[in-house]
Amino acid sequence: MLAKGSIPWILTTFGITFCFVLVTYFTAHSYAKTVLTIGILVLAFLFIFFRDPERYPAEGNECMLSPADGRIVDIRNRKLCIFMNFQNVHVNRAPLKGKVTSLEYKKGGYIPAFCKDSHRNERQHIYMDTEYGKIEVVQIAGTITRRIVPYIKEGDFMERGQRIGMIRFGSRVDVTVPESFVIECNKGDKVYAGRTTIARLKQKE
Repeated sequence: MLAKGSIPWILTTFGITFCFVLVTYFTAHSYAKTVLTIGILVLAFLFIFFRDPERYPAEGNECMLSPADGRIVDIRNRKLCIFMNFQNVHVNRAPLKGKVTSLEYKKGGYIPAFCKDSHRNERQHIYMDTEYGKIEVVQIAGTITRRIVPYIKEGDFMERGQRIGMIRFGSRVDVTVPESFVIECNKGDKVYAGRTTIARLKQKE
């Protein structure tokens, strides 16, 4: 399955590549063959990059799921920062079930997403009300093609693990963990959106 918002990129690349297929077929110029090869490689890359596999949470609602694929690069003040490389799936998912109360989009700069100062980059703040309290998911774009594609709107009710949007190419996702949860991951851990448990509801004494 391909991510929503990826079709224009794939169709454009396919169209350009197909044109060079015709040029190569009718003229056999060496440069056309080179560009054709590059186009095929780019097309293959886009199919891999924009993949969107189905994900099914393995545990119950008392577990908070990772909103993104990638590696945890920082944990501070109950906020987890997840950096996504090119090989990661870039579709993001709701960490808990709840209602989207607000969306706040901010334009920004060009700092690499793994840097702590990347909060200055283009980003989308997603605020949700859940049965365990308010949470915030922040999608932060990187240095290449800074484009965040939202799948949701204010007032939507999200199921845990449901798709909330995509960030094209290098990027980061931050998520706050409610006080009623115990964080179960560490800096450097690899996580998967909609599948990896990052925090668990505290047991009542």
